[in-house]
Amino acid sequence: MDIVCFCHLRWDFVYQRPQHILSRIAEYCRIFFIEEPIYDSDTNFLDTSNKETNIWIIQPHLQTGLSSAEVSEEQVRLLKDLFSFFKVKEAIAWYYTPMALSLKASFEPKLIVFDCMDELSAFKYAPPELIQREKELLKLADIVFTGGYSLYQAKKNRHPNIHLFPSSIDRKHFNKARSIGKDHIDQQNISHPRIGFFGVIDERMDIRLLNDIALERPGWNFIFIGPIVKIDPATLPSYSNIYYLGPKPYKELPEYIAGWDVAIMPFAMNESTRYISPTKTPEYLAAGKPVVSTPIHDVVKTYAKDGLVSIAGNTNDFINALQRCIEMQHNDGWLKRVDEYLEKDSWDLTCEKMMQHINTALFTEGKPNNVPRQKEDYYV
Repeated sequence: MDIVCFCHLRWDFVYQRPQHILSRIAEYCRIFFIEEPIYDSDTNFLDTSNKETNIWIIQPHLQTGLSSAEVSEEQVRLLKDLFSFFKVKEAIAWYYTPMALSLKASFEPKLIVFDCMDELSAFKYAPPELIQREKELLKLADIVFTGGYSLYQAKKNRHPNIHLFPSSIDRKHFNKARSIGKDHIDQQNISHPRIGFFGVIDERMDIRLLNDIALERPGWNFIFIGPIVKIDPATLPSYSNIYYLGPKPYKELPEYIAGWDVAIMPFAMNESTRYISPTKTPEYLAAGKPVVSTPIHDVVKTYAKDGLVSIAGNTNDFINALQRCIEMQHNDGWLKRVDEYLEKDSWDLTCEKMMQHINTALFTEGKPNNVPRQKEDYYV
């Protein structure tokens, strides 16, 4: 059975939850990943590319000036032709964005999955109709997954078949950072201590906190990896001890983290971060780096109680926590607790459990499950 995924993120933007999940499921079925439209064309068409085995990235290119109704109609028309060409007969609709609900007429899904990874309505420039679209999607969905504990608490009474699947980890990939001895060329000339962050740099970043820490500790060097979106780069602090290296391939992240002393999550405490469950938390830990975070609810609940992550709510506390982490290098007791925690989770296990819920929802009496069983040696 095929999966048609509608996502607000572009496949080649930042490698995160959708890519982790769908690339694993693609071992067993075709994935059609439908991105949001780009308005740059004289004619309406779909740019289709086969990025990975069994994964097709579908990028709609539309004319400017179309009404919202015309945007939906054109995409539905184009997608119907696409699904006909690929002979899509039985498929699961997998939504990351409720805004794509208007495209449901492009095919008749056997099952509707809503993987709610973020509270998108709280993000900067969110469409005003997003909240209403989510209500509609929650009514239509057969299964709802949430990307963190806070999101689960907020949605659990709004759907009868909702399941918590927080951020997970490709442990093997990030474990590489512990054994890499050679420094990445991009940061070879940056002195220690190095304090690093990777991910999207946007309205969720506490810019004032970064500014104050960098000023207070000019001998510490701060490295930021990732795209800057939805905010003016000129608003970010710019000092000789702050380095913005831009986006880097996912496969290279362990090479960068290997050269850091501490990893940070300096998120602002605002509406856009209220429900986040940062995927980078277990990734930093798998790389063997101590982590300092602002008091994001899911981070505190999941990692702080066992001392896996240090929490700091203001500039002085953040600086003190960073100092302790810098001095904590090669703490075998802490690293052992980290490894014991990370052993119980993986993206592979997350996908296995998700597919079990999908199997259950598809099963009808007297008929075999429509989703293929996973191979026993696939999960670790």
